[in-house]
Amino acid sequence: MKRKNQEGFTLIEILIAIAILAFGLLAVATMQVRAIKTNAIASGISQGLTLGQAKVEELMNLSYSDLSDTDFDGTGQDLDDDGVDDDDDNFGLDDTAGADGSEAKGRYTIYWNIAVDEPVISSKTIRVIVTWTEKGINKRIKLDFVKSNLS
Repeated sequence: MKRKNQEGFTLIEILIAIAILAFGLLAVATMQVRAIKTNAIASGISQGLTLGQAKVEELMNLSYSDLSDTDFDGTGQDLDDDGVDDDDDNFGLDDTAGADGSEAKGRYTIYWNIAVDEPVISSKTIRVIVTWTEKGINKRIKLDFVKSNLS
């Protein structure tokens, strides 16, 4: 005896519904893992920027005469006054091996260089470079500021 109006779900319908639900949950879990990884990268960049900005503020608070280019790589390298370093060294601002100063803060290393009379006479360009390694990849942030001799 079969009833004409049987109600309910078959086993196949339930299995299909569970498979669709599992696929959706897997997609959400994958998206969550990706978001966590991206947040970790963003946190590293934020910490590097914060350390770099703190060093810039420390250097900008020094008097003009206290900011010195210890290896003199920013003086006299733009003899034709076109704003381009004549020996293609970018006034030594990108130098980390012979930087004017450096310090380590945890996994971060902060370098700073000073170019004298760049971009104009009676000014100094300060470049702070923050480097660190994240998951085997070298990361770098550069911050540039110009201090004028107002006296």
